[in-house]
Amino acid sequence: MTILITGATGNAGGAVVQSLAEKGIPARALIRSERALPDGIEPVFGDLNRPDTFVEALTGVTGIFLLSGYDRLEELLTNAVNAGVRKVVVLSSSSLDGELTNAVAAYHHATEEAVRATSLDWTFLRPNSFMSNTLRWLDQLRVGDEVRVQFPDVPVSTIHPRDIADVAVAALQGSSDGEVLRLTGPVALTPVEQVRILGEGIGRGLTAYPMSRSETHDALLASMPAPYAAAIESFFADGTIDETSVNNTVTQVTGQTPRTLQTWVQENAELFS
Repeated sequence: MTILITGATGNAGGAVVQSLAEKGIPARALIRSERALPDGIEPVFGDLNRPDTFVEALTGVTGIFLLSGYDRLEELLTNAVNAGVRKVVVLSSSSLDGELTNAVAAYHHATEEAVRATSLDWTFLRPNSFMSNTLRWLDQLRVGDEVRVQFPDVPVSTIHPRDIADVAVAALQGSSDGEVLRLTGPVALTPVEQVRILGEGIGRGLTAYPMSRSETHDALLASMPAPYAAAIESFFADGTIDETSVNNTVTQVTGQTPRTLQTWVQENAELFS
């Protein structure tokens, strides 16, 4: 068994790299430039938007951890089938539980449909927001102890990237073929509660400033293209997706209790120093 990890330097892909390395499963990490990788993880230099740049790296690969929304996906999937790849695990999105025409759900849906159209076995992972999204507050924390939080009254059962990764690795080993897995963290917390947990974990007296919907709307538009800003606002302000509920999928697949936000903060406290 050899796994190709796309997005290997990101939060989810990087967690898959860690999980595979800890289990001693050979893998190839698709990266664009030289960087340190764990033992047993081979670097593959290429661009996910250009499948022609890593065709040879598919030789001997049995499974792919695949990110959604990249160009020339059909070409990549054809290359995978021709190389003898058997399984694709797609990092999809909870947004597909709602309206499929919004900008976020649309590209995840297109990726899922493209994979369904192949002869490959597949598992689709639809996780809640990541605990690592806490890092979006870093710039604010560099200048003070107040954190401006969007959707302050909306609780979300955020998920640790390693829990996503552990589910992905189980699927790449043959579980959950043809299944769509909704993944949640262990408890739903409002952003205000998340700030409190972060402050306790890094030893700072943090205060959450609850942004109004108008303030949130303006901040989203300033940080991303308008269609994506509208989708995010719809998800959390209008409640078009449910990231509040907690399920036991992580435990069912991995046999492990989902990691808490306190655990994530403890593991990453040095990033906030």
